[in-house]
Amino acid sequence: MIFDLTSPPKDFTDNPYPIYRQLRDESPILAQADGSFLVSSYSLLDSIYRDTTRFSSNKQALFGPKYGDSPLYEHHTTSLVFNDPPLHTRVRKVLAGAMTPSAISNMEIGLVELVDALLDNLPKHLSNGTVDLIEHFASKIPINVIGNLFDMPFEDRGPLRDWSLAILGALEPTLTPEQEQQGNNAVTEFCDYLAMLAAHRRKNPGDPDTDVLTRLMFSDKGELSQSELLQNCIFILNAGHETTTNLIGNALGCLHEHPTQLQRLLLSPDLINTAVDEFLRYESPNQLGNRLTTCDVILNDTAIKAGTNLHLMIGAANRDPAAFDQPEALQLNRKPNRHLAFAGGPHSCIGLNLARMEGRIAIGRFMQRFPMYKVRSSTRSPRLRFRGYTELLVSLTAG
Repeated sequence: MIFDLTSPPKDFTDNPYPIYRQLRDESPILAQADGSFLVSSYSLLDSIYRDTTRFSSNKQALFGPKYGDSPLYEHHTTSLVFNDPPLHTRVRKVLAGAMTPSAISNMEIGLVELVDALLDNLPKHLSNGTVDLIEHFASKIPINVIGNLFDMPFEDRGPLRDWSLAILGALEPTLTPEQEQQGNNAVTEFCDYLAMLAAHRRKNPGDPDTDVLTRLMFSDKGELSQSELLQNCIFILNAGHETTTNLIGNALGCLHEHPTQLQRLLLSPDLINTAVDEFLRYESPNQLGNRLTTCDVILNDTAIKAGTNLHLMIGAANRDPAAFDQPEALQLNRKPNRHLAFAGGPHSCIGLNLARMEGRIAIGRFMQRFPMYKVRSSTRSPRLRFRGYTELLVSLTAG
């Protein structure tokens, strides 16, 4: 099979699944021109995620040539997700205390109020009979949830989405000079803002049980350097925003495309608990991960040298028939559902339970309020790493 991740077919981001199927069937490990490999089977991704000895998350060797000495390089080589122990372990322990089941449960009332307020306002944003659910609903939820975690003033939250999109967009396999500059500018502006917020918080500490910034700054797990503090705050905001926005948008797009499943959810609202994980599997918000081999390895009889970049095709693995019965079917009651949308092993997403709660409340309450909604037009993001909509225009009919 011939497939170049840096130059995919034009329609790939609209529907990557036929190519994912071909990759799994013909070349679950596919060499790329730059010496990297695409890995697309569930069993391989699962084993790679669990093996932190042979497969590293540290991206300094990869990002040096890509970004040079730049704000993007500093960010992406300092944040939690692209690091191995001891930094990964230290930062994760600090954050874990803010993501306990009780802490997340305490956020639910405020999240319901936020979602209901957004739903109340949706009809006010109608234009020519439609409203964009990404701009006026899906993207607003994680930005405000995570803004609350950092106790950010509401008036400061306006730039967060654009900063996040620019920084995460720079992770794409190929970059234009304009995208790279936008990413660097976003990191710089984001750091400047967070440094100001941190300086204020040092003088006026918040409650470490609810304020993640205070927890990071005054943790007994070890002090973070200024760069580690700022870059991991950016990471938390970025990771929670993009994936959750995509989860909500993808789910509402899926339900429109699968009216039988939509009716099942309307008749059995409790299905939302398993449905969220099925949306995550079926249309994974994060389609690509990466690991670097630390030694020579053999995967499916393919010899791979130390220092090789592996592209982990999450979207392909989550539809692998070796792991899921009828993987191309959307089944809201699917059990078990051991998808890899949150990665796996020690690097599994620390905010997975928060993301599930956001999805459950946002999708469930939207369906209760507007069960007869119709998608009139949509635009998929052109990015390969993240799967979501840039625009999802729907008509609303209250039920």
